[in-house]
Amino acid sequence: MSDEDILVRAVQLGENFCLYFEVSIGLECDAFCKEKVLHRVLRNVRSQLLVVRPDLDMAAFEDVTDQEMKSGSGMHFNVHYYKTTTPSAGMPVAFSIQVQDKSYYMCCEKEHGKTIVRFREGEVPKEIPDESNVIFFKKTFTSFSSRTFKFEYSLEQGMFLAFEDEGYLRKLILKKLSREDEVDETMEISLQVNSE
Repeated sequence: MSDEDILVRAVQLGENFCLYFEVSIGLECDAFCKEKVLHRVLRNVRSQLLVVRPDLDMAAFEDVTDQEMKSGSGMHFNVHYYKTTTPSAGMPVAFSIQVQDKSYYMCCEKEHGKTIVRFREGEVPKEIPDESNVIFFKKTFTSFSSRTFKFEYSLEQGMFLAFEDEGYLRKLILKKLSREDEVDETMEISLQVNSE
């Protein structure tokens, strides 16, 4: 055994169904376990709201009036925060939304060799055993801005939620960051309290 090996021993199954291990520094969870859910709207750098339209199989940032936001469907997100044992990667989150009495969750899927953002009908899992196409790592957008964020897809390092102009739409996409220190405003997203 080298000095880098760490011996672990399964100790308990927590009330949130996470398996905990004993390591030299205490108990640690082996999975993403849901910690809290916050209700937010997502805005881009142009103050547009992210609107999900499952019937059209798309999500885009749109100009929305306060009145539309109060009564609007497909704009009010649940941001699910998960516990993690690797905080340096960022805070693990998942997104879900209610549209016309149905629940949808954000995920990423491969299509024709490209990873795309989708909203699938169903619920976000309470526990995620290892890797998942629904987890994004929430990171501050820049070191001097604590109110805006970028969201890195957990299964593809360097791929972030962003928007791309497509006709008159600013469609939600995954975009590759070419350098870690690059600042790309299409990836800048703020989470704001719902004003319902």
